[in-house]
Amino acid sequence: MARTSWDDYFMSIAELVAKRSTCLRRHVGAVIVKDKRILTTGYNGAPSGTAHCEDVGCLREKLKVPSGERHEICRGIHAEQNAIIQAATFGVNISGSLIYSTHQPCFICTRMLINAHIVSILYKEEYPDELAVTMLEEAGIPFRKI
Repeated sequence: MARTSWDDYFMSIAELVAKRSTCLRRHVGAVIVKDKRILTTGYNGAPSGTAHCEDVGCLREKLKVPSGERHEICRGIHAEQNAIIQAATFGVNISGSLIYSTHQPCFICTRMLINAHIVSILYKEEYPDELAVTMLEEAGIPFRKI
């Protein structure tokens, strides 16, 4: 039996984290890693102490908002954002880290990851956000689908 690669190991953990998601459209998990050690995780869902979409419905679905557009019309916080927030909450320095995400980050998350000094982004599923790709290329941050 071959030993699992680091990329497969961390992506499988991101997939497990995604199972905590309460989003009705897409379950996303993220894992921030430095020196082959997990620093934080995050999944998409409503803020702590508020109703989850699986309980009250999806406003984006009701308004027929296409994927990749109008991110502000959503109760949920994205997985990448929650991983960054978790680091801030617990005083974990994520500068110089990698992020493994089940989905390619959107433009909003991309901007946050750039400013958090994430040095590489690895994802499993593509997401329709060309502006995010342009921003990553401009910032010189490598990203790849695995």
